[in-house]
Amino acid sequence: MAEIDASEVLPNEHVQSMAAAGRVTQMHRGHKYADEGDTFEIEGATFEVTDVTRRTLGDLTDEDAQREGSEDLEAYRERLNRVHDSFEWDDDSEVVRHRFEPRE
Repeated sequence: MAEIDASEVLPNEHVQSMAAAGRVTQMHRGHKYADEGDTFEIEGATFEVTDVTRRTLGDLTDEDAQREGSEDLEAYRERLNRVHDSFEWDDDSEVVRHRFEPRE
């Protein structure tokens, strides 16, 4: 269990603000950036990583997309294509889900 920088899990200020507002509660990344029990701070609030799970892009659902701030899985795919120059969706690509919640 460690205190990490929020940018380890949440790649930019916009996503961090969405997490602070409760609109983002997980983030899939290409690699593992945190362990369960790690904490990070956003806008004075502490968040705890509650789950770190290896998955594939094909495992993602509309619920996953919504937990990451997108309307649905299709909107999530479009967002990934926009923000990553050479991104190509492949259902077999491995990703790591980082779930987190505010600590009280």
